[in-house]
Amino acid sequence: MPDPHAVTRPDLALRDFQPGPAVIDIRWCGDTTYIATDEGRLHLATVIDIASRRVVGWATADHLRTELVADALTTACRTRCPTGPVIFHSDRGCQYTSRELATLATDFGIRLSVGRTGQCWDNALAESFFSTLKDELGDSQPWPSRTAAHTAIFECIESWYNLHRLHSSLGYRSPAEYGTALAA
Repeated sequence: MPDPHAVTRPDLALRDFQPGPAVIDIRWCGDTTYIATDEGRLHLATVIDIASRRVVGWATADHLRTELVADALTTACRTRCPTGPVIFHSDRGCQYTSRELATLATDFGIRLSVGRTGQCWDNALAESFFSTLKDELGDSQPWPSRTAAHTAIFECIESWYNLHRLHSSLGYRSPAEYGTALAA
């Protein structure tokens, strides 16, 4: 249910999902999707670093409440520990425009950004990631359980996508390789 007290946020990304500036953890984007299982949907929320394409935070749940998105954002903030301001861009889903997420973002020093209503291109990087993930998971049949789907998502993100998935926008390097090169 939409938050009647939600504040309208500006679009700070303006469809700029190019890796530059070559600084990680200053622009993130996120979205939600679901994976079908025999037990019902498993919802997935992600936070992706725009510069490196690395999935820096993610969470799964059997619901699509704001806490799912908050868990993914909290994971990103705690594992990456950004020292400067971060812009977190998303669509206008009620989870992303809620007061709860706005409070959490403020606590972590994050500026929220949202795209226009009904414009999937305003969050193209997150949408593209989900397409890649579902292709890799073989999304044509439901998973036998939410646990099995969660395990497959973990393996796909942490063992393949972040470490080995090559991106043309990164000079055909993986997110991990690109991040290491920036840190050197």
